[in-house]
Amino acid sequence: MGSVAWRGAAPRAVLFDLDGTLIDTAADIALALNSTLAERGIAPLGEAEVRKLIGRGAPALIARALRMRGIGAAAEEQEHLHDRFIGHYAALQEQGRSRAVAYPGAAAALDDLAAAGLGLAVVTNKARRLAVAALEHAGMHEAVRIVVGGDSCERRKPDPEPLLFACRQLAIAPDAALMVGDSVNDVTAARAAGMRVVCVPYGYNEGNDPRALPCDGFIATLAELKDLLGRPTWH
Repeated sequence: MGSVAWRGAAPRAVLFDLDGTLIDTAADIALALNSTLAERGIAPLGEAEVRKLIGRGAPALIARALRMRGIGAAAEEQEHLHDRFIGHYAALQEQGRSRAVAYPGAAAALDDLAAAGLGLAVVTNKARRLAVAALEHAGMHEAVRIVVGGDSCERRKPDPEPLLFACRQLAIAPDAALMVGDSVNDVTAARAAGMRVVCVPYGYNEGNDPRALPCDGFIATLAELKDLLGRPTWH
Protein backbone atom coordinates (compact mmCIF):
# COMPACT_ATOMS: atom_id res chain seq x y z
CA MET A 1 0.00 0.00 0.00
CA GLY A 2 1.37 3.42 -0.92
CA SER A 3 1.88 6.05 1.74
CA VAL A 4 -0.52 8.95 2.03
CA ALA A 5 0.69 12.51 2.11
CA TRP A 6 -1.44 14.18 4.78
CA ARG A 7 -2.20 14.24 8.48
CA GLY A 8 -5.49 14.69 10.25
CA ALA A 9 -8.62 12.89 11.34
CA ALA A 10 -9.84 9.91 9.38
CA PRO A 11 -12.70 10.70 6.96
CA ARG A 12 -16.32 10.23 7.95
CA ALA A 13 -17.39 9.32 4.41
CA VAL A 14 -15.93 7.85 1.25
CA LEU A 15 -16.89 8.84 -2.28
CA PHE A 16 -16.13 6.31 -5.01
CA ASP A 17 -15.80 6.61 -8.73
CA LEU A 18 -17.61 3.75 -10.47
CA ASP A 19 -16.13 2.70 -13.83
CA GLY A 20 -12.55 1.55 -13.41
CA THR A 21 -12.67 1.84 -9.62
CA LEU A 22 -15.52 -0.31 -8.30
CA ILE A 23 -16.59 -2.10 -11.47
CA ASP A 24 -14.86 -3.07 -14.72
CA THR A 25 -17.45 -1.93 -17.25
CA ALA A 26 -15.22 -1.70 -20.31
CA ALA A 27 -16.76 -4.75 -22.01
CA ASP A 28 -20.26 -3.29 -21.76
CA ILE A 29 -19.11 0.15 -22.85
CA ALA A 30 -17.40 -1.37 -25.90
CA LEU A 31 -20.49 -3.41 -26.83
CA ALA A 32 -22.82 -0.41 -26.52
CA LEU A 33 -20.42 1.89 -28.35
CA ASN A 34 -19.90 -0.50 -31.25
CA SER A 35 -23.64 -1.10 -31.57
CA THR A 36 -24.05 2.66 -31.81
CA LEU A 37 -21.28 3.05 -34.38
CA ALA A 38 -22.61 0.15 -36.45
CA GLU A 39 -25.92 1.97 -36.92
CA ARG A 40 -23.97 4.62 -38.80
CA GLY A 41 -21.80 2.14 -40.67
CA ILE A 42 -18.68 2.94 -38.66
CA ALA A 43 -16.14 0.17 -38.07
CA PRO A 44 -16.04 -1.17 -34.50
CA LEU A 45 -13.33 -0.46 -31.97
CA GLY A 46 -11.53 -3.14 -29.98
CA GLU A 47 -12.14 -3.30 -26.24
CA ALA A 48 -8.52 -2.32 -25.59
CA GLU A 49 -9.05 0.81 -27.71
CA VAL A 50 -12.28 1.65 -25.91
CA ARG A 51 -10.58 1.41 -22.51
CA LYS A 52 -8.36 4.30 -23.56
CA LEU A 53 -11.39 6.44 -24.40
CA ILE A 54 -13.26 6.06 -21.11
CA GLY A 55 -13.47 9.16 -18.95
CA ARG A 56 -15.60 12.33 -18.58
CA GLY A 57 -18.82 10.51 -19.48
CA ALA A 58 -20.61 9.17 -22.54
CA PRO A 59 -20.57 12.44 -24.58
CA ALA A 60 -16.77 12.51 -24.40
CA LEU A 61 -16.63 8.80 -25.27
CA ILE A 62 -18.68 9.36 -28.42
CA ALA A 63 -16.59 12.34 -29.48
CA ARG A 64 -13.34 10.47 -28.93
CA ALA A 65 -14.55 7.41 -30.84
CA LEU A 66 -15.51 9.55 -33.81
CA ARG A 67 -12.14 11.28 -33.78
CA MET A 68 -10.37 7.92 -33.64
CA ARG A 69 -12.23 6.94 -36.79
CA GLY A 70 -11.54 10.32 -38.41
CA ILE A 71 -15.21 11.24 -38.56
CA GLY A 72 -16.66 14.66 -37.89
CA ALA A 73 -20.18 15.09 -36.58
CA ALA A 74 -22.33 18.08 -35.75
CA ALA A 75 -23.46 18.58 -32.17
CA GLU A 76 -26.97 17.36 -33.02
CA GLU A 77 -25.59 14.15 -34.52
CA GLN A 78 -23.34 13.55 -31.52
CA GLU A 79 -26.32 14.04 -29.22
CA HIS A 80 -28.26 11.46 -31.24
CA LEU A 81 -25.36 9.01 -31.01
CA HIS A 82 -25.15 9.63 -27.28
CA ASP A 83 -28.84 8.78 -26.87
CA ARG A 84 -28.41 5.61 -28.93
CA PHE A 85 -25.38 4.62 -26.82
CA ILE A 86 -27.38 5.05 -23.60
CA GLY A 87 -30.15 2.93 -25.07
CA HIS A 88 -27.79 0.12 -26.06
CA TYR A 89 -26.04 0.24 -22.69
CA ALA A 90 -29.33 0.10 -20.79
CA ALA A 91 -30.46 -2.85 -22.93
CA LEU A 92 -27.41 -4.86 -21.85
CA GLN A 93 -28.45 -4.38 -18.23
CA GLU A 94 -32.17 -4.88 -18.76
CA GLN A 95 -31.76 -8.02 -20.86
CA GLY A 96 -29.23 -9.67 -18.55
CA ARG A 97 -26.42 -9.42 -21.10
CA SER A 98 -24.11 -7.21 -19.04
CA ARG A 99 -20.53 -8.47 -18.78
CA ALA A 100 -19.51 -5.90 -16.19
CA VAL A 101 -17.76 -7.37 -13.14
CA ALA A 102 -16.88 -5.91 -9.76
CA TYR A 103 -13.19 -5.66 -9.07
CA PRO A 104 -11.97 -8.31 -6.59
CA GLY A 105 -12.86 -7.42 -3.02
CA ALA A 106 -14.81 -4.29 -3.97
CA ALA A 107 -18.21 -5.43 -2.67
CA ALA A 108 -16.75 -6.73 0.59
CA ALA A 109 -14.84 -3.47 1.06
CA LEU A 110 -18.03 -1.44 0.74
CA ASP A 111 -19.82 -3.69 3.22
CA ASP A 112 -16.97 -3.35 5.73
CA LEU A 113 -16.89 0.44 5.44
CA ALA A 114 -20.67 0.73 5.77
CA ALA A 115 -20.61 -1.55 8.80
CA ALA A 116 -17.95 0.70 10.34
CA GLY A 117 -20.38 3.61 10.12
CA LEU A 118 -18.90 5.53 7.20
CA GLY A 119 -21.19 7.25 4.75
CA LEU A 120 -20.68 5.89 1.23
CA ALA A 121 -21.47 7.51 -2.10
CA VAL A 122 -20.73 6.80 -5.74
CA VAL A 123 -19.92 9.84 -7.87
CA THR A 124 -19.73 8.97 -11.55
CA ASN A 125 -20.09 10.61 -14.94
CA LYS A 126 -22.33 7.72 -16.02
CA ALA A 127 -26.07 8.46 -16.18
CA ARG A 128 -27.48 7.89 -12.70
CA ARG A 129 -29.99 5.19 -13.65
CA LEU A 130 -27.25 3.21 -15.39
CA ALA A 131 -24.98 3.60 -12.38
CA VAL A 132 -27.70 2.37 -10.01
CA ALA A 133 -28.36 -0.64 -12.25
CA ALA A 134 -24.62 -1.42 -12.40
CA LEU A 135 -24.37 -1.33 -8.60
CA GLU A 136 -27.40 -3.59 -8.27
CA HIS A 137 -25.92 -6.03 -10.80
CA ALA A 138 -22.66 -6.09 -8.80
CA GLY A 139 -24.42 -6.50 -5.44
CA MET A 140 -23.17 -3.17 -4.11
CA HIS A 141 -26.37 -1.15 -3.97
CA GLU A 142 -27.25 -1.83 -0.33
CA ALA A 143 -23.97 -0.44 1.02
CA VAL A 144 -24.01 2.77 -1.02
CA ARG A 145 -26.29 5.49 0.39
CA ILE A 146 -25.93 8.09 -2.36
CA VAL A 147 -25.44 7.76 -6.13
CA VAL A 148 -24.55 10.92 -8.05
CA GLY A 149 -24.58 10.48 -11.81
CA GLY A 150 -23.41 12.57 -14.70
CA ASP A 151 -26.97 13.86 -15.06
CA SER A 152 -27.48 14.64 -11.34
CA CYS A 153 -25.79 18.05 -11.50
CA GLU A 154 -25.26 20.76 -14.07
CA ARG A 155 -21.57 19.87 -14.39
CA ARG A 156 -19.65 16.59 -14.37
CA LYS A 157 -16.25 15.61 -13.01
CA PRO A 158 -13.59 17.02 -13.25
CA ASP A 159 -15.74 19.88 -11.97
CA PRO A 160 -16.12 19.57 -8.17
CA GLU A 161 -19.91 20.12 -8.24
CA PRO A 162 -20.90 16.41 -8.14
CA LEU A 163 -18.55 15.73 -5.19
CA LEU A 164 -19.87 18.72 -3.28
CA PHE A 165 -23.43 17.61 -4.04
CA ALA A 166 -22.65 14.15 -2.61
CA CYS A 167 -21.23 15.74 0.54
CA ARG A 168 -24.39 17.75 1.02
CA GLN A 169 -26.46 14.61 0.64
CA LEU A 170 -24.28 12.90 3.26
CA ALA A 171 -24.46 15.97 5.52
CA ILE A 172 -20.68 16.30 5.84
CA ALA A 173 -18.10 18.93 4.99
CA PRO A 174 -15.88 18.16 1.96
CA ASP A 175 -12.76 17.98 4.14
CA ALA A 176 -14.41 15.15 6.09
CA ALA A 177 -14.66 13.01 2.95
CA LEU A 178 -12.23 10.91 0.96
CA MET A 179 -12.48 10.45 -2.80
CA VAL A 180 -11.38 7.12 -4.29
CA GLY A 181 -10.87 6.97 -8.03
CA ASP A 182 -8.77 5.91 -10.98
CA SER A 183 -8.45 8.99 -13.14
CA VAL A 184 -7.25 12.56 -13.43
CA ASN A 185 -10.90 13.60 -13.39
CA ASP A 186 -11.30 12.20 -9.88
CA VAL A 187 -8.12 13.85 -8.62
CA THR A 188 -8.93 17.21 -10.21
CA ALA A 189 -12.47 17.21 -8.85
CA ALA A 190 -11.34 16.22 -5.36
CA ARG A 191 -8.65 18.89 -5.24
CA ALA A 192 -11.12 21.56 -6.32
CA ALA A 193 -13.59 20.37 -3.69
CA GLY A 194 -10.99 20.55 -0.92
CA MET A 195 -11.13 16.81 -0.45
CA ARG A 196 -8.47 14.16 0.09
CA VAL A 197 -8.09 11.58 -2.68
CA VAL A 198 -6.50 8.17 -3.10
CA CYS A 199 -6.37 6.18 -6.31
CA VAL A 200 -6.27 2.59 -7.45
CA PRO A 201 -3.49 1.64 -9.90
CA TYR A 202 -5.84 -0.24 -12.22
CA GLY A 203 -8.72 1.35 -14.13
CA TYR A 204 -8.91 3.50 -17.23
CA ASN A 205 -7.69 7.10 -16.76
CA GLU A 206 -8.31 7.89 -20.43
CA GLY A 207 -5.52 5.55 -21.49
CA ASN A 208 -2.87 7.04 -19.19
CA ASP A 209 -1.16 5.15 -16.38
CA PRO A 210 -3.17 5.75 -13.17
CA ARG A 211 0.01 5.20 -11.14
CA ALA A 212 1.24 8.63 -12.28
CA LEU A 213 -1.75 10.49 -10.82
CA PRO A 214 -0.91 13.30 -8.36
CA CYS A 215 -3.13 11.96 -5.59
CA ASP A 216 -2.48 11.67 -1.85
CA GLY A 217 -1.71 7.97 -2.09
CA PHE A 218 -2.48 4.66 -3.75
CA ILE A 219 -4.18 1.47 -2.65
CA ALA A 220 -3.53 -1.72 -4.60
CA THR A 221 -7.08 -2.94 -3.94
CA LEU A 222 -10.16 -1.52 -2.25
CA ALA A 223 -9.69 -4.10 0.52
CA GLU A 224 -6.86 -1.88 1.82
CA LEU A 225 -9.23 0.98 2.58
CA LYS A 226 -10.44 -0.50 5.85
CA ASP A 227 -6.95 -0.56 7.35
CA LEU A 228 -6.10 2.84 5.91
CA LEU A 229 -9.19 4.45 7.38
CA GLY A 230 -8.64 2.75 10.69
CA ARG A 231 -5.37 4.56 11.36
CA PRO A 232 -5.53 7.01 14.29
CA THR A 233 -3.77 9.61 12.13
CA TRP A 234 -3.14 9.79 8.41
CA HIS A 235 0.44 10.17 7.34
